[in-house]
Order: sequence, then structure tokens, then C-alpha cells
Amino acid sequence: MIIEKIKTKRIAVPLRKPFKTALRTLETAEAVIVTIHCDNGLTGFGEAPPTIVVTGDSLESVEGAIQHTIRPALTGMDVTNFEQVFQKLHRILVRNTSAKAAVDMALYDLLAKKMNVPLYQYLGGYQNELETDYTVSVNAPEEMGEDAVEYVNDGFTVLKVKVGIDDIHKDIERISEIRKRIGNGIKIRLDANQGWNPKDAVFAINKMADMDLGVELVEQPVKAYDFEGLKMVTDSTITPIMADESVFSPEDALRIITNRCADLINIKLMKSGGIYKAEAINRLAEAAGIECMTGSMIETRVGISAAAHFAASKKNVTRFDFDSPLMLKEDIVNGGMVYSKNKITMQTEPGLGITSVGEFEEAYK
Repeated sequence: MIIEKIKTKRIAVPLRKPFKTALRTLETAEAVIVTIHCDNGLTGFGEAPPTIVVTGDSLESVEGAIQHTIRPALTGMDVTNFEQVFQKLHRILVRNTSAKAAVDMALYDLLAKKMNVPLYQYLGGYQNELETDYTVSVNAPEEMGEDAVEYVNDGFTVLKVKVGIDDIHKDIERISEIRKRIGNGIKIRLDANQGWNPKDAVFAINKMADMDLGVELVEQPVKAYDFEGLKMVTDSTITPIMADESVFSPEDALRIITNRCADLINIKLMKSGGIYKAEAINRLAEAAGIECMTGSMIETRVGISAAAHFAASKKNVTRFDFDSPLMLKEDIVNGGMVYSKNKITMQTEPGLGITSVGEFEEAYK
């Protein structure tokens, strides 16, 4: 299964409502879609959104890395010798994790298609149905409360609530308002997106526990580089703390695990550079008794399908954050995994099950 062509094209899909976090506000989902074409007629799909405030990757840098470095290095290689291929992918350039992830997805899509099985089965096949949370963007407490009620009424039983903007007391007010509106039967996960300092984080998390607001976990409360601050928060609170932006690589995960900086790890393919390295992170975490979430950036069902197949294949991945395709005004992806409210079902077709993205295939270069 020889790689003959690696092509890219850009897409842009408006969001139903602006997506707001402590790091950015987004109104349109942009991405680079990758296709890898092999001599046996099979095509693999991948995706990389430009999440420059997290990964540092832009549309231009993703396309440049793929077109000028990855494509010439991998063209002519045999995908079935996948250890060689993935080692080269991660050796030929540093960082550029989103570009690597898009190519990695397409390669795994091809490998599973070659075996004629869905990707989650190729990777381990632990389960074929997942429950995703839904994200409440950070806004005024009243608006966040209204949004939370809307999502619960739509069938979601787990909400991921963005905080980390304004005074720390405003964030407590936000969670209090949401809990008051939705009652006690819905899970609330907080994501500060690095927006707090360690002392404010300890104060807020313990205050919310004292108020019995039922916060299941708090994701990345402090700056990504502040491993000591993250450990301080973890050691000073009962609520489980999840590392997100602090973990890009297996080496990052090992540092978190060795120093017990966090109770949980959020694996995102755009941070790890794809499934190949994500598997290493999950194995390290599992060996240490640390459960993982698999999350995502604002992606279409191409990237989310890859992340969902990885997550569904692993017992140690116990939480799932795959709501972004539901935020888009239109679905431009044909095939792939299927949504039913808060449930995601893996398709039975081989690989990612995706047949096309968008209407104009000639847009690929």
C-alpha cells in the first residue's frame, strides 16, 4: 500500500453560536483537510484546525508543513510498514502537532481500511458507543444558565463549562447559576483553559465544593507550563484535577505522572500529533492508574471521528468531549460516526467510514 499522493484543502464552516473560552472567541470553524491516496485505490482522510492559542498552528503553517516537509518525506512509503512511517512522521520536523495529527489520522484510516474493519476495532475495539458532553461557553452567568438549560433539554447529561475570565468570584457565580438552573442530576465539568493562578484556583475549587455545586472535575486551572502550580492545586483540593494544555507528548505525560501533578489527563490528537503518540500517552497513564479523557478542538466530523475511534478503542479513556460538530451550522462530511443527541455510535464501514468532505474535490492540491 504505497503512498502516491498527499493532498490538502481548506474548509470553513460557521458556528451556530460564538465559542468563547479564556483563550479565544471563535465564530467560524476553519481547518485543513488532508487526503492520502495509495496505489491500491484506497484514500485516507485527516483534519487539522488552526488552534494557534493552544498548539501554535495556523492554516498556513499546517499546509506548509504537510506540503513542503511531510509530503515529500512520506510519498513512496508503504503504509503497511507503519512503524517506519510514523517514526519518520514524528522525526522529520518538531512541533507542528496539528499537521502531524491530520496525516496520522489519514494513515490510520488507510490501515483500518486495508484490514476491512472500523478504526476503533483496528485499535482495540473496547466499545462502539460513547456519550459526549456539551460545552457551555463563558459569558454572563444568566446567559450561561440559559444555555445550560437548553443543552440539558436537548438531551445532554454532562456539561463542560468554560470559566477563567474576569474575577474569580464571577466564575463561582457562573457555576452557581448553572447548577441552580439545571438541578443536581446533571454532571458539571469545569475548564479554566489556563485562566486562573494557583491560589485563586484552590480558593474557587474549594469554595464550590463547600457550596455543594457538584463539580465533577476541573480541567487545566493554571498555565500550561506551570507544572508546580498544577501540582499545588491538585494537592490542595478534593475535586479531581485534569491536565490538558500541559500534556502534548508522552514526555509531558510522564512528568505529570511522576510528580502527581494531576489526577486525570485530557488527550487531544491535535496536541499529541495524532493517534500514534496518543496511544503512548494513554498507556503511560493507564500504567499509573490515571484515567484519560479524549477531547478535541473545534473540528468537523473528520477529526472528531478519528478522536472518537481512538477513544472507543481504549478502556482507560473514560470521558469524551466530542461536541464540536454539533456546534456547526452545517455538516459537510459524508459518512463517519453518527450522532444521536448525546450519543455517538461508531459506523460499521472500514476505517473512519468517511467518503468525502465538502462538494469540491478539485479544491485539493
